[in-house]
Amino acid sequence: MIINLVRIDDRLIHGQVTTVWTKEAKAERIIVVSDEVANDEIRSTLVKQAAPPGIKVSVVSIEKAAAVYQNPKYANDTVFYLFTNPTDVVRLIEHGVPIKSINIGGMSFKTGKKQITKAVSVDENDVSAFRKMQQMGVELCLKVVITDPNVDFIKLLEQEFPN
Repeated sequence: MIINLVRIDDRLIHGQVTTVWTKEAKAERIIVVSDEVANDEIRSTLVKQAAPPGIKVSVVSIEKAAAVYQNPKYANDTVFYLFTNPTDVVRLIEHGVPIKSINIGGMSFKTGKKQITKAVSVDENDVSAFRKMQQMGVELCLKVVITDPNVDFIKLLEQEFPN
């Protein structure tokens, strides 16, 4: 499997993803990797219906995403992975999927999270997962919309959550 783009955006498939990021990814398939979404039939259906024309969408658990990645049948498929949170990315990497860089888009504010940019709020679990990815050598880039400059997410995170 050829990974063209990996993005964390808890809104999953929405206007920006449909019109801009999918084109940027130049991928045949969007794979939403989330145990939570995969187990929610309504949300899974809605995500698939929001896909841009001509793009296949799969909503799968982390284990299934890892198994599909390892399947030689899909070796030449180009994919755009979408995640709702960084912990799921770490879990997929730990299952043997070689993710080298991540585009961080939107992570909504919720109780217990700290807003660090207009579009990104994190809690301690998120911070821990991002730091783990950094240790794994994953490039973390904040870029909400395509025209935004690339922002080194770890530098931003360290300002808000010094060790």
